[in-house]
Amino acid sequence: MHPSSKLYINLTDTLFSNTGLFQNEEDDGDSGTDYFNPDMAGTQLQRDECVGDASLPDTFQTNELLYYERFKAYQDYTLGDCKTSEVKAFTADYLEKVLEPCDWQAQWCTDVFDVPVEMADVNYKELKAKVKLVVPLQCETRGCELTEAAMNTLLEATLHKVPLQELHVVFDESGDFDQTALALEHLRAVKYFFLCGCQPCRFYDILEDRVPAGLVTEYYSLLARCSQKFQEFSSLRNGISSDSESELDNVSMVEGLRMYEQMEALKRKLRIIENPLLRYVLGYKVNSRQQACRAKGPRVSGGRMVHVVSVSTTVSQLQSLMADKLGPKFSGEEFEIHFHSEPLLAVSACYEGDVVIILQGHYTVTSSISIPDSISVEGFGLPDEVVIEKKNKGDSFVASTGADVKVSNVKFIQHDAVEGILCVHQGKLEMENCVLQCETTGVIVRTSAHLTMNTCDLYGSKGSGVEIYPGSVCSMVGNGIHHCKEGILIKLGDLKFYWSFTNLYITIPMVNNVIHNNKGYGVILQLDIEEGNEDMKAVVDDCSVKEPVSCSSCYAVPPEFTECNDAIKRELVATSAKKQRRQKSMLKELGVTQADDNLLSQEMFVSIQDNQFRRNGMGSFGTLY
Repeated sequence: MHPSSKLYINLTDTLFSNTGLFQNEEDDGDSGTDYFNPDMAGTQLQRDECVGDASLPDTFQTNELLYYERFKAYQDYTLGDCKTSEVKAFTADYLEKVLEPCDWQAQWCTDVFDVPVEMADVNYKELKAKVKLVVPLQCETRGCELTEAAMNTLLEATLHKVPLQELHVVFDESGDFDQTALALEHLRAVKYFFLCGCQPCRFYDILEDRVPAGLVTEYYSLLARCSQKFQEFSSLRNGISSDSESELDNVSMVEGLRMYEQMEALKRKLRIIENPLLRYVLGYKVNSRQQACRAKGPRVSGGRMVHVVSVSTTVSQLQSLMADKLGPKFSGEEFEIHFHSEPLLAVSACYEGDVVIILQGHYTVTSSISIPDSISVEGFGLPDEVVIEKKNKGDSFVASTGADVKVSNVKFIQHDAVEGILCVHQGKLEMENCVLQCETTGVIVRTSAHLTMNTCDLYGSKGSGVEIYPGSVCSMVGNGIHHCKEGILIKLGDLKFYWSFTNLYITIPMVNNVIHNNKGYGVILQLDIEEGNEDMKAVVDDCSVKEPVSCSSCYAVPPEFTECNDAIKRELVATSAKKQRRQKSMLKELGVTQADDNLLSQEMFVSIQDNQFRRNGMGSFGTLY
């Protein structure tokens, strides 16, 4: 049985878009037939093997297409920029171009039975196919028994016409029917929305777990409430007589208006979640787990607690833990030990000052790990021996808001996310000897947050490996950052948005890091301020900005790396000087003739030395305006 009916019941009403986000400007064909590489022989689709007692033929597996694959088909070929009223006509035109008109077999799949049939003709305007049974009859039924005579009688009653969206093309290795199978898959989505009177959709990522789990739950709850309210509204509307002026009908009309307003309110909330921008600005922060997770503070009874994470452990492991870790760490101090099977449970049970020790093993989590209290999370072993993998794609992985958090000797594996593999929202996080295997984004250091990252290995980010926001402190020593889109992104922000004149600068000690094999730049400086045509060196000379603080080096660094480190320092210092100068100008415009020295004494503490840059696609250092 094919799961397509279940899949499309879960679709939102914003699957398609009339924007050209994924439009390929080089494509000049309008038939939409060039889905595949013509040089490759045979089918390029997977086989969906039939499961069940009946020996039904296998079909093409098409219900696992990614959002991007679907979007391009809907945008470029199926719907384009059509209106809601034109969906059926556009779809029929698309099918007429790509669908094989006859001489192919498919499974006719309904809620009651699955039966192999053969195509005789296709009526594109009606979105139906004229079929005949494949004999001898092969049939899988659910809750009934069907004979060949009964099926023929059913087909005669429908004039041998069946809806195209109920057909699943029988698997064929030649590749001749790949486009037909895909066309019917796209039709199933379009047909669902057309029948429901929905608007063209704008996103498909809710099915691919690309939004936070809490937001998905809220979305389906709102959708269920909206559907229930619509049923109540329809029932009330059908019970009102059009020519009646009775008091009861007047009351019903008032009640109907109230229900209509409630439905509109629910629809507005749904649209906020469905729109990617509104979802992030208005929906995501409300539902993200770190916003709801508050610090507990010290334990009422006092003292610290040790939380040990292990699926199972041995006596020798406990003895080693006591001798090597707990004994030296809590020498002369009484403490209590709690055991947990998952890291998330251990962190959630922590109070300020607690310690989480994760024994060797591979642990999986399905929601984000929020750390609101000042705790320590330590892996007992090498990072590759203590692995935490996140399965769910939607939520962020690790979110730190604690005043003083420490994480060490742990490997984190991420599979897609809304935010980075690790986000320091506020407070201080010290990370040492960790491995960060990213898939979407890397480490994010928000404004006013403090990250210390030593001897860590970060790779695989499709964005920046480390993203540093204005007003933050980010110290990186001895790390490897590689195989990302960009190595380190430093955002300096537009001065006109920082009217408080505080937290304008970034403190960046960056020493002995190896930044290599990134697709873009090793380090990229994003300047949102209006640079004009002023000479940077003149600005530096004019303003009282201290020279970068250097660190002593124990590594022999080639001259080309030294030049790159110096270039980054010069750019950061010059930008810092320009910001100070603009501060004075803006204060003068506001009528502040004698500014507080504290407002203008901030400086960008830059210690960038002995970093090595190797094989970065666009170079070691770049500037983005």
